[in-house]
Amino acid sequence: MKAIAAPLCAALLLSAPEAGADPCDGWPAWQAFRQGFVVDGGRVVDRSQGSLPTTSEGQSYAMFFALVANDRPGFDSLLAWTRGRLAGGDLGARLPAWLWGRGQDGRWQVLDANSAADSDMWIAYDLLEAGRLWREPRYTAEGKLLALRILREETADLPGLGLTLLPGRQGFLFSDGAARLNPSYLPPQLLARFAYGLPDSAWARLPRGSKRVLLDGAPAGFAPDWLRFQPGKGLSPDADSQALGSYNAIRVYLWAGMLAPAAPLRGALLAKYRPMALRVAKEGEPPEKVNVVDGKAQGHSPAGFSAALLPFLQAQGETDALRAQLRRLQSMPLDQRADAYYDHVLTLFGLGWHQGRFRFANNGELQPAWERKCPASLPASH
Repeated sequence: MKAIAAPLCAALLLSAPEAGADPCDGWPAWQAFRQGFVVDGGRVVDRSQGSLPTTSEGQSYAMFFALVANDRPGFDSLLAWTRGRLAGGDLGARLPAWLWGRGQDGRWQVLDANSAADSDMWIAYDLLEAGRLWREPRYTAEGKLLALRILREETADLPGLGLTLLPGRQGFLFSDGAARLNPSYLPPQLLARFAYGLPDSAWARLPRGSKRVLLDGAPAGFAPDWLRFQPGKGLSPDADSQALGSYNAIRVYLWAGMLAPAAPLRGALLAKYRPMALRVAKEGEPPEKVNVVDGKAQGHSPAGFSAALLPFLQAQGETDALRAQLRRLQSMPLDQRADAYYDHVLTLFGLGWHQGRFRFANNGELQPAWERKCPASLPASH
């Protein structure tokens, strides 16, 4: 695996803006990720776990990266595997199972049929944007069907909060009306895209409650991994997760940093999470864990955290801190953690955005660099 991961690290760092990254080059970092983590034609392997499982999260992110890279064959193989193995052959008829791997009987199969709402949203988003960018109606149709199923099966109308995305189909809404929520499952770009693309659906109601989750759930200006909602009491840090912000929460800063300059929620999110930017500027690196109540931090974070914060620090105007994270990434090459699936994913998101590989419009639409600069590379419909 080291021989595969080393080119990935080099491809990421050497294609920074000052090195003149070519938007028509197929994104070498994605190609290296595909070589190292995608097997069986379209299955993303989490090599950080000895059992080599696959999650719907991994499939959804890889589909996004393939779209950013203008890699339609890669996208199609990932989609086919996801649809066939995780959704029983029909993404419009059922939500994808979140976990697939080798069972106790030795067979490869669905290990947990529950869903993961964030991954389902990313898959639906990938399909909608693939349909628009590659001019393929069948992608759009499948994305809309999945988005509508998410509304039916993974949302709840919480008193005082409104229509809210639950983290999955089962296990997050309780008999007393309480719910367990995950702020990192709410990328504002995706919510905006669904509200725009499905205007006659309930997606238009989701951003209001999501705004409350993202802003009211961070009392000290640090995003939590999990929140607890209780009727009449509102949002509070989740005791089961020890009120920490860590491996889930890092994505909240990532999504906020990648918002379009005029996106409705961008200013409020940057102001709310300013304490994280100041912490990183002072300490020189992101903490691994933060108590979201008192702001106390602990642990040294992996390289992926620094990559995830690049868009956020740029949006905050923290140029020195941003440069420090780039230097930290250079000092922590990914080939030293060849099995670190999540680090690689965060790095593709953060450095890919930093290099100008993609942007998001105010309405959430994806703006890949190849769309503007490589019109001749637009794949033909088939």
